[in-house]
Amino acid sequence: MSAERFRLRAPLSLSLLVAAWPAMAHVQQGQAAGFLTGLAHPVSGLDHVLAMVAVGLWGAQLGAPALWLLPVTFPLVMAFGGFLGLLGIPLPGVESGIALSALALGLAVATSWRPPLTVAALLVGVFAVFHGHAHGTELPAGQSGLTYSMGFVVATGLLHLAGIGIGLMHRWPAGRAALRVLGAGVATGGLYFLWKVLA
Repeated sequence: MSAERFRLRAPLSLSLLVAAWPAMAHVQQGQAAGFLTGLAHPVSGLDHVLAMVAVGLWGAQLGAPALWLLPVTFPLVMAFGGFLGLLGIPLPGVESGIALSALALGLAVATSWRPPLTVAALLVGVFAVFHGHAHGTELPAGQSGLTYSMGFVVATGLLHLAGIGIGLMHRWPAGRAALRVLGAGVATGGLYFLWKVLA
């Protein structure tokens, strides 16, 4: 390229780069904000927290392969529910479904219920759709749906891990008793949230 052509194109190229810079920065900030908002969303409601921790507790209580299958099933199916919410596809009874998830999963832990693995995974998956839909419909305007979804899936996984960590106490007799008390507490919380929804 000749020096003359370079001198003619350089200002144009520089002006295009400068004009594009705020737009690129906005997208990156929106993506970061979307991820952080998604990361914070599951812990913003106690009903979500109780159910997600209960998945980890129950998985630990049931042992392998439920130990990893339930905490993997929940975020995967929840992402599908979130996608439905992002698209604006209605799902009736979302808040009731979330409250019922805490009630049912808490009771499963409190009673040390040991259903077939497919039944446990199906139950967890059904409840995950409600949680995901709630997250998806609450995407703040102007934020990236993809990074927001990634954020709430990561947060959910961390809550499951917390439940698994706590649930490992089932190895000892006193731990098994404590786990049942925790399950009863989760179920009580679910019952309270269900009462609030139906009241």
